[in-house]
Amino acid sequence: MTDIYTRRESQARSYCRAFPVTFTKAVNATMTDDQGRDYTDFLAGCSSLNYGHNDPDMKAALIAHLDADGVTHGLDMHTSAKEAFLDTFERLILAPRGMDHKVMFTGPTGTNAVEAAMKLARKTTGRDTIVAFTNGFHGMTMGALAATGNAGKRAGAGTSLTGVVRMPYEGALPGVDSLAMIRAMLENPSSGIDAPAAFLIEPVQGEGGLNAASKEFLQGIEALAREHGALVIMDDIQAGIGRTGPFFSFEEMGVTPDLIPLAKSLSGMGLPMAALLIRPDLDIWKPAEHNGTFRGNNHAFVTARVALEKFWADDSFQKQVEEKAAFLTQRLKRIAKLVPGASLKGRGMMQGVDLGSGDLAASVCATCFENGLIIETSGAHDEAVKVLAPLTIPQAQFAAGLDILENAVSAQTSTQKIAAE
Repeated sequence: MTDIYTRRESQARSYCRAFPVTFTKAVNATMTDDQGRDYTDFLAGCSSLNYGHNDPDMKAALIAHLDADGVTHGLDMHTSAKEAFLDTFERLILAPRGMDHKVMFTGPTGTNAVEAAMKLARKTTGRDTIVAFTNGFHGMTMGALAATGNAGKRAGAGTSLTGVVRMPYEGALPGVDSLAMIRAMLENPSSGIDAPAAFLIEPVQGEGGLNAASKEFLQGIEALAREHGALVIMDDIQAGIGRTGPFFSFEEMGVTPDLIPLAKSLSGMGLPMAALLIRPDLDIWKPAEHNGTFRGNNHAFVTARVALEKFWADDSFQKQVEEKAAFLTQRLKRIAKLVPGASLKGRGMMQGVDLGSGDLAASVCATCFENGLIIETSGAHDEAVKVLAPLTIPQAQFAAGLDILENAVSAQTSTQKIAAE
C-alpha cells in the first residue's frame, strides 16, 4: 500500500516514517486511517491546527467561497476575502492590543516570513549581523536556516551559512546568566561581534526542546536591542495564535517587537498562509521588492477570518486554553515523576516532558502511536516528548490521550529498568 511513497517520494519525508499508516479523515483532534482506526492527534500539524482538523464553520465558509467562484489565487491584488481578513485582524487582534503594525503577506510558509523579517532588518539598519539563539529553529530556506541552530537541519544547506551570530538562550548554559553574557559580548569592542541588525528569538522554542523564555529575559533582550540600535524580531510562528493562551505568546511579557513572523495556525484550518507584522516606520519596501507567487491564498483568508471571529471576539477561548494548560501542567508533572531527572518544559498548551534521552523519548512516542496517540519529540537530542494537541480538543479526549502518554512512559521506563538489571 505504501510502495508508491517508497518508489516515488523523496527521502526527505519524515513524519510518515514515525506514523506509517494512510490517513483518510480528520475531525478536530481525531485522525482516522484507511483501516478505520482512530488516533488522537497530539501533533496538530506542528501547531498548524490549533483549532483542530476541519472546523465546521471554517469549512462551511470555504465551501461557500468555492461555490460562489470566489478568487482562489490573487497574487497581492485586492480581493474581498483579503479585505475581510484584514478588517477583522485589525479589529479583533491589533486594535485591542494597541498595535499599529502593518501586515505583509509573504510566501505561504513560516520560513518566508522569517526571511522577510531578516531582510527588512538589514535593509532598515544598514547592518548585516542577526543575533539568533542556541536551539532556535526558524525555517529551512537559506537565511532562516542560518539562524537555525540544529546541525542536522543546517547540514542540508550544502554550503556555508552566514550573517548570524549565536548567543545562549535563557538557561542554555548551566550556571550562566545568558543575558549578562550577551550584554558583555556586545559591549566588548574586541568580542568580534559586529553591531547587530536584529535579535531573532522565539518566546518558546518549539523544535529546540520547549525552552520558554521568562518575562525578564525577553525584556532584557528588547532593552539590549534598543541600546544597540537593533530591531527585535519575535518569531511567533509555532508559539503564537493561542498556543500559549493569548493570541501572541509574548502578550503578557511587557515587550513590543518590531517585526513578528506568523504562520502555521494563522489560516485557522491548516491552509498555507504566512505574514510578517511590521512596525509602520520600518515598512520601507519598494513595490515587489519582496514578493511571492502564493502570497494571495484567498482560501486561507476566508478561513483565517472565520477563525478570528469565532475564537477571538472575546476572551472566552483564551480562558478555555488556559484551563486546559493548567490541566496539562498537572498531568505532565505526574508523568515526569516516573523518570528520574525528567523535567517539565514549555508554557501553555505548548508543553512536554524532557526525558533526558532521545532513545527513551522515541520509544515512548512509538508506544503511544501503537496505542492510538500521535505525538512527537523535540530538542537537540529529541529528548523531549512534546504535547501539541489542538486547543479545541474535548477534555475527555485530552485526558485519555495523556493517559496513553503516561502509560507509555511507565511501560518504557519499566522495560529499561528490567534491561539494566
